[in-house]
Amino acid sequence: MESKDDFTRRYRHAGDLTDEPPTREFAEITIPVPWGHLSGKWFGPQNCQPVLGLHGWQDNAGTFDLLMPLLSPEVPFLSIDLPGHGLSSRLPNGCYYNLVDNLYVILIVMKQYNWQKVSLVGHSMGSIIAFVFAAVFPDKVDMVIGIDALKPHQRPPASAIRTVETRMREFVKEDERNRSQEEPPSYSFDELIERIFIGTFHSINKDRCKHMLARNIQKSEKYPEKYFFSRDRRLKFYNYMVGSQELCVEMAKRIQCPYLFIKARHSSYFEDKKYYDEVLAILQMKSSFEYSEVDGSHHVHINHPERISEQVNDFINRYGPLAKQKGTTPSKL
Repeated sequence: MESKDDFTRRYRHAGDLTDEPPTREFAEITIPVPWGHLSGKWFGPQNCQPVLGLHGWQDNAGTFDLLMPLLSPEVPFLSIDLPGHGLSSRLPNGCYYNLVDNLYVILIVMKQYNWQKVSLVGHSMGSIIAFVFAAVFPDKVDMVIGIDALKPHQRPPASAIRTVETRMREFVKEDERNRSQEEPPSYSFDELIERIFIGTFHSINKDRCKHMLARNIQKSEKYPEKYFFSRDRRLKFYNYMVGSQELCVEMAKRIQCPYLFIKARHSSYFEDKKYYDEVLAILQMKSSFEYSEVDGSHHVHINHPERISEQVNDFINRYGPLAKQKGTTPSKL
């Protein structure tokens, strides 16, 4: 378990990479959990409930940095690092990362701040987590905004089984390396940018990759001019499987809250499009569901936040925590 001194040192070294001011002022927060802590960036007022931001796979709370200045300044927003990502604690040795386990993370945050309901904005994996949470706990969600990943992805059964087998074999090896406490491979700053660029299949523009690094790296003790990725390397073998397409269909039917989904036109569907279309059709039958397509890659919210900021702002203003507190939230649709 990472100590507070380790946490502070890691954050300081990451911040040494650039003298650029934050895109919007925020407060660094920590939330205790049974295995350590969750970290996050709280933008805006802290005297009222924020929107909760969930990042994508192997990304971190910095994913919304460039969107934040384009949102209404009075709207509070808490972007968290999910377990093993960013500055949050890793799961203990021997524990496997699963998508559904992040439902518990949301419940922990809600309990910490005594929220009865939550407003969610998620990208990629975070968007899928929000979809599942809204289906499992429809009475606990005020609104969802999902960016470019709608639902748990489906694979042919034989392929899914092979993927689990391969990932579990590799996880066991990585878990053993994790116990050894050996320093991972280190890189120069330019090499870090290149690895982020390649690792996202060129989805994040090179000039924007630095926004994913500040919470994702630690200074090497072996090579003073280099850094290594500090996220848990076991995340590479994350288990995305969440049941069948039939289960996804049933989840879509259970979702009750206002829901905005934004699809990037130049991004993959990550599964056979027929599965995506089937669930989308169910959601589109709900009067509280809104759908939008924008030009951009999977990380359109980083490369071109201005392309989604107006509709995100509008949706949060209509259905987010402040709308509820002001009594302006439309009646149930």
